[in-house]
Amino acid sequence: MATSSTRRKSSASSVPADGVPGRTLTLERRHFFDVRRSVRGLAWEHRLDPRQENIALAIAQSHGVPDIVARVLAARGVGLDDTPRFLDPTIRDLLPDPSSLTDMDKAAERIADAVQRREPVAIFGDYDVDGACSSALMKRYLAHFGVPAEIYIPDRIFEGYGPNPDAMRDLVARGARLIVTVDCGTNSAPSVDAANEAGAHVVVLDHHQVGGPLPSAIAVVNPNREDDLSGQGHLCAAGVVFVTLVRVTSILRARGLTDLPDLLSMLDLVALATVCDVVPLIGVNRAFVVKGLAAARRLGNPGIAALARVSKIGEPLNVFHFGFVIGPRINAGGRIGDAALGSKLLACDDPVEAGTIAETLDRLNQERQAMEAVMLLDAKAQADAELVHGDGPGVLVAVSDNWHPGIVGLLASRLKDHARRPAFAISFNANGIGSGSGRSVPGFDLGRLVRDAVDAGLLVKGGGHAMAAGITVRREKLGELRAFFEERAASQVKDLRDGETLKIDAALSAEGARFDLLDAMETAGPFGAGHPQPVLALPRHRVLDARVVGTGHLRVELASEMGGRLQAMAFRLAETDLGHFLATSRGQTVHVAGSIASNYWNGSRSVQFRILDAAKT
Repeated sequence: MATSSTRRKSSASSVPADGVPGRTLTLERRHFFDVRRSVRGLAWEHRLDPRQENIALAIAQSHGVPDIVARVLAARGVGLDDTPRFLDPTIRDLLPDPSSLTDMDKAAERIADAVQRREPVAIFGDYDVDGACSSALMKRYLAHFGVPAEIYIPDRIFEGYGPNPDAMRDLVARGARLIVTVDCGTNSAPSVDAANEAGAHVVVLDHHQVGGPLPSAIAVVNPNREDDLSGQGHLCAAGVVFVTLVRVTSILRARGLTDLPDLLSMLDLVALATVCDVVPLIGVNRAFVVKGLAAARRLGNPGIAALARVSKIGEPLNVFHFGFVIGPRINAGGRIGDAALGSKLLACDDPVEAGTIAETLDRLNQERQAMEAVMLLDAKAQADAELVHGDGPGVLVAVSDNWHPGIVGLLASRLKDHARRPAFAISFNANGIGSGSGRSVPGFDLGRLVRDAVDAGLLVKGGGHAMAAGITVRREKLGELRAFFEERAASQVKDLRDGETLKIDAALSAEGARFDLLDAMETAGPFGAGHPQPVLALPRHRVLDARVVGTGHLRVELASEMGGRLQAMAFRLAETDLGHFLATSRGQTVHVAGSIASNYWNGSRSVQFRILDAAKT
């Protein structure tokens, strides 16, 4: 159960009162356990304000939800009346009206026409997980009707992101009468023109921010286009494809077709894409993941089943497996191998073929990990050299002539975590053209920064969204680009860093970390972007043991003042300040913050605490 914590008033902050501009309520910062500077340099603060604490109490009393879970729900904006529906999200309740998306009816009608005419269709996708899932989802749907469909995934290095005119013309030459672009196409007007001129129609199903004039396609379905009022901008591309296919199905049913695909059985692909594309787990996205995980656990998709086998996943599939085990293997093909492997795997129905592709992707992922480890040493060295000078730049930019361009996104993500600020990693080729990828921190819109840099003539091209972006830059522009980033970002990033805190949902003791709490907590999930993982704090727990295991992990055994024991892990933290603190705190009493999770080992399940931070008592 939740325990009380020391609440100490600190600096005040103003927030809107009742949404009325000019009227504010002043809330005092409340430090959890009075931790004002943790080992990671963060202040621990209560995630809930007093109003949310009252809502949490009402949820616990009215719905029989454990106190800690009630606090988690209230802190994420779930109201008293919303709780039952939130704990059991359904597609029926949360799916938006497909026709509310701009151009949806035109897109769905054209796809329905292709189904009835058995027209050859080309599916032009992206090389990441969202693109692979979107492509496979569309192909599986068309295959149900016997529609000939070909998936085309561009080569990351030689073709870059999105449709290109030559590829579009080639698809038409091979017989395509309709080209459906998924997870791309919004910013590809010249390529769509090339397809039109070659004699094909194009339907764009995308979710990326618009960076120029819309293409002259039959339809451009993108909830992030400026004239779309659906409010579904949080959908990933696979979500957009799914909503589109719901509309196609209703059209085909109205036209008299009765043998229609079971779309709900394909939600495993939508869930996988939603998790791996790190879109907010709000609205229908949450239902996609909850119901999609249930479908994935049945292992009906041979590709997902094969990846689970080669990854040696010995427990029910969960969000972690999607994001950190299966997703990286699908991505490995696009990063350092055949970009089409992921979509081919997810679209195939032959278990033997799926097993072969999965083994190839697993091998490529191992190669990618080895390459990344070497590249990361160089990238971190560059970052550390920058950070020794005061606070360092607002946006880190690390470059190399020797990095594999397919791995720069991973490097950027690692650098962002390492330096707690937006970061870019750029790989230059022999012609002085750099392919780069950036990752951001909450509160800073990296996509907008990149679009501004394109408008300023500093990038050959670039685009993305708030948390991630891709760029192409000439070497001679690198200095100007760094200066532009610093001018536009330094002040805001500094404010974000200065205000960075660790929000704590509740206190917990080792005795309270039981299966019943864990199971109840999982009903409040899945957790991820837009619905953050609950952070719990263990007050005054003694470090009984701390030792390095695996590749840079730390296994820690903790004991409460009442004698209860809890196994904990600090993943990838052995060589950090936090890892050193824990390793040298044996026998000492500390405060620890983290989350609880199921740990499966040799067929048995246990409760594990995953450490995020610690502080002296």
